[in-house]
Amino acid sequence: MMGTQFFWLAKQELVLALVIFLLLIIKTGSRTYSNTSVLNLVNALLLVNFLAGFIAPADGILFNEMFHTNTLVTIEKNILNLGTLIVSMQGYEWLKTHKHVIEFYVLLLSTLMGMFFMISAGHLLMFYLGLELASIPLAALANFDLAKRQSSEAAFKYIISSAFSSGLLLFGISLLFGTTGSLLFSDLPALLTGGPLQIFALVLLIAGFAFKISAVPFHWWTADVYEGAPVTVSAYLSVVSKGAAVFVFVYFLYLVAKPMAAAWYTILFILGVLTMLIGNLFAVRQQSVKRLLAFSSIAQAGFILVGISGSSQAGSASVVYFILIYVLSNLGAFGVASVVSALSGKESINDYKGFYRTNPFLSWVMAIALFSLAGIPPAAGFFGKFFLLFAGAGKGNYALVIIAALNMVIAFYYYLRLVRAMFFDRADQEPIPSLDLNWYPKIGLGICLVGTLLLGFFGHVYEHIYSISIPF
Repeated sequence: MMGTQFFWLAKQELVLALVIFLLLIIKTGSRTYSNTSVLNLVNALLLVNFLAGFIAPADGILFNEMFHTNTLVTIEKNILNLGTLIVSMQGYEWLKTHKHVIEFYVLLLSTLMGMFFMISAGHLLMFYLGLELASIPLAALANFDLAKRQSSEAAFKYIISSAFSSGLLLFGISLLFGTTGSLLFSDLPALLTGGPLQIFALVLLIAGFAFKISAVPFHWWTADVYEGAPVTVSAYLSVVSKGAAVFVFVYFLYLVAKPMAAAWYTILFILGVLTMLIGNLFAVRQQSVKRLLAFSSIAQAGFILVGISGSSQAGSASVVYFILIYVLSNLGAFGVASVVSALSGKESINDYKGFYRTNPFLSWVMAIALFSLAGIPPAAGFFGKFFLLFAGAGKGNYALVIIAALNMVIAFYYYLRLVRAMFFDRADQEPIPSLDLNWYPKIGLGICLVGTLLLGFFGHVYEHIYSISIPF
C-alpha cells in the first residue's frame, strides 16, 4: 500500500528520473545514435511526461512531511513541464548540430527535478536540496555554447550569484532553526513570534528568493547571463526556473511566514516598485533582443510581486495564472529569437527591420507575444496583469496599483519598438532571409501563439486555479 502511494504521489519525479536514466543508458551504451533521433525521442518523452501529470492527481505527504503534493502543486509542475516541452521543441535548430545533446537534456531534466522537489518540499532543508539540484546544472547549461567566451562568462556570473543567494538562504534557514527549533513548514507558523532574529531571517530568505526571480536590487546577473547563454537556456531560465521560484515563494510567504505578513508586505512593496521601474527603464535603452527580454523579465517579476502582496486567495491564484500566461508569452518571444539566432546569427533589434516581409509567421508570433507581455488586449497577458493588479488592490494600497499601471505604459514603448522594427521599418541592408524551420519549432511557436490568444477568454481556467489556491 505504501509503495503504491509513493508511486502516485511522486509520479512526476519518477517519470523524470526514468527519462534521465534512459538518456544515460543511450549515452553510455550506444555510439551510433544521431542528434535527430535523440531529439525525436526526448520530445516524445517530454510529451508523455507532460500528459502523465494529468493522470490521477493525488493529495498526500511522504517521508515525515518532507515531501507533499496536492492538486495545486500538480498544476504548478504541469506548467513547468509544458514550458520545458516548448523550450525543447523551440531549441531544435540549435540542438540538432550540437555535440552534446544528451548531456544537455540530462542537465536540463535534472534542474527540472530539483524544481519539483522545491515545490513539493515540506521542510526547509528539503527545499534547499531541491534548490541546489535546480541551480548547479543551470550554470553548466549557460556555458553550453562551448565556442563562445560570452557563454563561459554567463556561466561564471550565474554560479557566483547563485552561490551568494544560496548562502543568504542557508543563513536565514539556520537563524529560523535557531529561534524555533524546527524547519518543518507545518510547525513554523506557530513558532514565529516576529522577534528581531526572525525578522532578519525573513529578510535573508526573501533576498535569496529575490535573486532567483530577478527582483531588484538582486537582478544584476540577469541581463549578462541571458545575453551570454544560448537563447534556449535563456528562455528556460526566464520562465521555468523563475516560475518554480515564484511558486515556492508564494507557498513560503502565505503558509510559513503568515504570522510576519506585515513585515514581508512592506518588503514586497519596496521590491515590487523598484523591480518594475528599473526593469522597464533599462529595457528602454537595449539594442539586443536577448537583453531587452532579460530586462522585460525583471519588470514582469515586479508585477508578480504586486500580485503576491495581495495576501489573499486571489493573490495566490493570480500568480499561478499569470505564470501560465507568462510561460506561453515569453517562450513565444524567446522562441522566435532562438530560431533567428540559430539560423541567421542575428540578435539585434535593428536586425529585425523588415522581418515581416520575409518571415510573416515568426513576426506575428513575436508581435502577439510582445502584446501579451505588455498587457495589451485581447492577448492573455492583459487578463493576467488585470488579475495581478486586482489582487494587489485587495490590500487597499492603490498607490502600488497606480505605480504598476504607469509602468505598463513605459513597457509599451520598448515592446512596440521591436514590433515597429519588424512591420514598419525599412532595413538598411537585406532583411533576415526567409527561415526554413523544422516542424518542432513550428509546433512550439504555434502552441505559444494559440495559447496567448485564447487563454484569457477561458475564464474557467482562472476559476479552477482560484478554487484550489492557497487561502490566506
